[in-house]
Amino acid sequence: MQQKIKALKYTTNHKALALTLLSCMATAFSSAQEIKADSTQTTVPVNHVVLTDSLQTTAVKTIDTVKPFQSRKIDGVAAVVGDYIILDSDIDKTMLELKASGASLQGVTKCQIFGKMLEDKLYAHHAIQDSIEVADAEIRSSVDYQLQQMMAQSGKSMKDLVAFYDRSSEKELRDEMFEINMSQKLASEMQKKIVEEIEVTPEEVREFFNKIPEDDRPTFGTELKVSQIVIEPEVSEESKQKAINQLKQFKADVQDNGASFRSKVVLYTDDKASVPNGGLYTLNRKEPRMVKEFREAAFSLQEGEISEPFETDFGFHIVYLEKIRGQEYDVRHILLIPEVSQSAIKQAQDGINEIKALIEAGDISFEDAARERSDEKETRSEGGFLINPETQDYKFELTKMDPELYGQIQGLKEGDISKVITEADRTGRVKFKIMRVTDRVDEHVADYSKDYLKIKELALNEKRFKAIEKWQDEKIIDTYIKINGEHRNCDFSGNWLKQN
Repeated sequence: MQQKIKALKYTTNHKALALTLLSCMATAFSSAQEIKADSTQTTVPVNHVVLTDSLQTTAVKTIDTVKPFQSRKIDGVAAVVGDYIILDSDIDKTMLELKASGASLQGVTKCQIFGKMLEDKLYAHHAIQDSIEVADAEIRSSVDYQLQQMMAQSGKSMKDLVAFYDRSSEKELRDEMFEINMSQKLASEMQKKIVEEIEVTPEEVREFFNKIPEDDRPTFGTELKVSQIVIEPEVSEESKQKAINQLKQFKADVQDNGASFRSKVVLYTDDKASVPNGGLYTLNRKEPRMVKEFREAAFSLQEGEISEPFETDFGFHIVYLEKIRGQEYDVRHILLIPEVSQSAIKQAQDGINEIKALIEAGDISFEDAARERSDEKETRSEGGFLINPETQDYKFELTKMDPELYGQIQGLKEGDISKVITEADRTGRVKFKIMRVTDRVDEHVADYSKDYLKIKELALNEKRFKAIEKWQDEKIIDTYIKINGEHRNCDFSGNWLKQN
């Protein structure tokens, strides 16, 4: 049973490491197989091809513009897994990128990073062998999205990014990101295939729980339900029409006078995150990344057309379709958020105070007030209850709660209603809300009847872990794997060195 507990802990830690690595993919693409100078590495003539054990120990990148016999540095190959190569520099750069992105590497060793990379390459290799297909268009769309996010967050242009990552062109940058994303996607799809049909029966759950010694049973953190009522200041029809008229003027100026749509974006859009990229987004018909109204407007256009103004939860938009590439649409948009008057803000504030008073007086329940008066569509029909995005139910564990949400309900006792909270929504508009905490269950040792669903998930994870472990053991034996140099000294969880 101790082995089971260790296995569960390993699964949890390994999953966290995997998610950490995936979350850094937008920046980690610079760890692609690139050769940099290192004073400790060997030099070889650039046109000399080093073939040692089928390219297992040395990789050389040549550049046509380099003069014959000019010395170049080589990058050692840490491992070969099937058709994939992991360079020494890949491991170092991955760790550097993780640190640069703010990820905590406490307790994570270089060998663990290397082990995770070995697993990913094994999954990707066999995904190809098993004919798992990933559409190129899907990966290109992901690359487009990552680049857009990077430009929005850094304020850099595409030209700046190409220079920053020392690439010769945007195409080279995109190609490297494509290969990394494709490898990760193949690995992900292979893992899904291994565990997709695994289930646990109630009897297996009971056996799993009963075999855990009482002293080793997991402790579940404090859980509770959170509900809220949100009141937003009403936007006047006059303010809405003003935004619509302004967008119509922008459209006419571009179509009739040859004005630059991109310049209009820079000068006027309220979507400030898209300004560095000139309002550009790439949509894919198969991936619903944008809100429905935005997608419908974009996909109804022909190249070079500009939509009529339309409304979403963000505000009012016009969309310019720049280019169609198969399933992908390159669009630019301008967002205008209608102004809200001070009188409307005051009216909303008075409204939330009135609701709070009625609930506290017992004249209406919190749930009924949410259904009848709340302006938040996502929670209104649920009686104000927030849905946990991780579990898709109403329960939140305090230790895993979003820090902002935790700060808002911290200190609330069972059934208490918070003070009126003022916050800005995703468009920057002010809104007011009250919150309540209910069904609080304090931290406790796992109880079979109370915590059946959590215990079932643990049992399922263990069964999946065993299936993955068995798959890895079998595929490691069947796959060409070569681990070089100091990396052979790592204490691997799998039989990567094929020693038994």
